[in-house]
Amino acid sequence: MSKAPSVAVCGAGIGGLTAALALRKFGIDAEVFERTARFARVGADINLTPNAVRALDGLGLGPALRDSAARPQFRISRTWDTGAETSRLEMGSSAEARYGSPQLTLHRGDLMSALEAALPGENVALGRQVVDVRDQTIHFADGGTHRADVIIGADGIHSAVRTVLFGREHPTFTGVVAFRAVVPAAAVAAVPNLDCFTKWWGPDAATQIVTFPLSQGKDIFIFATCAQDEWTEESWTTPGSADELRDLYRDFHPDARALLDACDEVLKSALYVRDPLPAWTRETVTLLGDACHPMMPFMAQGAGQAIEDAVVLARCLGADNYACAADALVGYENSRMDRTARIQRGSRSNEWLKTAGNGDWVYEYDAWNVPLADA
Repeated sequence: MSKAPSVAVCGAGIGGLTAALALRKFGIDAEVFERTARFARVGADINLTPNAVRALDGLGLGPALRDSAARPQFRISRTWDTGAETSRLEMGSSAEARYGSPQLTLHRGDLMSALEAALPGENVALGRQVVDVRDQTIHFADGGTHRADVIIGADGIHSAVRTVLFGREHPTFTGVVAFRAVVPAAAVAAVPNLDCFTKWWGPDAATQIVTFPLSQGKDIFIFATCAQDEWTEESWTTPGSADELRDLYRDFHPDARALLDACDEVLKSALYVRDPLPAWTRETVTLLGDACHPMMPFMAQGAGQAIEDAVVLARCLGADNYACAADALVGYENSRMDRTARIQRGSRSNEWLKTAGNGDWVYEYDAWNVPLADA
């Protein structure tokens, strides 16, 4: 492209802020528009596997993330009743040596704080809810507009930009609900492998418990799923019952039950699935992250794939080998769709590293150097 395009990003979540920062590396100042009136410390955990950490390291965020994160030493699979290990994958320093970056587990708010601190405040406009996109112009709920050469829909699982491009979606409830909680590590000090990512595989495909350290190991995050017949709300912030959580997993191994016994407050949510989209782009508007490939959490790649998208998209828009911005967006889509669809389907099947194996095809991906596809 002969000159850098003007870019507007709809959504100031992980993918949107990462995209804006990555674009700055290529001399492109993006304007970011966020519907909420202020940033808040919402959510609990983020599991950044080596592919995601490598992408963020390329933005200079590594020191800030390592300051607040934990570094799981192993990724362990255990059987729900006997506690037997069915796989153990080295992470920690071994993952850093193998993949170039470690696995980091941290509070979502710490990742967001690092992204926000790295991006100039004048590049982010809060309280701007997108209601329409047409003719290279964003239309906001307050009646305002913003024109840009390229518009990126990074506005999450309920994306307004995706709805404008491809119509309203109809996600399918999986029949699985999830509980989330955070407990102090000191309260469960007798449980082994607190410094590891541990997945307890249950008696059926819907039932599991995942735990890993947060906040340099001071806290332990707990994520548990089980079957439920009905659900009406797609939200990550619905209060749940710690007593219900403990009762549902009462037959699990004592190590797993000890973690649940320490839970005071839990959140409960439903898991929905979507099929991979056949396209993400229309002319000079494209999608990123959950807006185009929302995933089940079982491979821990939702945030990671949004981060990878952001870096590859910035590289395409900053590259000289595309004739125009529209071609660059097609190149981005062609570079990313196969990988994200494979991970989307793999997350849905929930067999990832259940038994011995390695995570190379996911973890070794380098968003800064992977070849870019043709338009």
